[in-house]
Amino acid sequence: MIDFVTIKEVKLKLGELCKSKRQSYDMSQEDLAEAIGLSRYTIQKFENGKNATLDTVLKIANHFALLKQLKKAIDKTIEDENNISLY
Repeated sequence: MIDFVTIKEVKLKLGELCKSKRQSYDMSQEDLAEAIGLSRYTIQKFENGKNATLDTVLKIANHFALLKQLKKAIDKTIEDENNISLY
C-alpha cells in the first residue's frame, strides 16, 4: 500500500498547528501577526491552509519555538539518506 501525503494536507496541518499554538498562548490572529511582522490576513490564510510561503512557515515556527525541531527533522532526513547502504 502506498502512503502519500499531499501538499494541501501538509498546509492544512501547519495551519491547524499554528492555530492551536496561537490559542494556547491566548493570542489573537492580530497579536501573532504583529509579533512576527505579518498581516492578520496572512495569519488567517495560513491557518486555513492557503498560500503558505516558506518565510511565513519559518516565522511562525520560530515564534512558537519550533524552529529547532524542524531543523532536527531536516538534519535527520539528510543523515538517513547519507547512511543508505547499497549492500
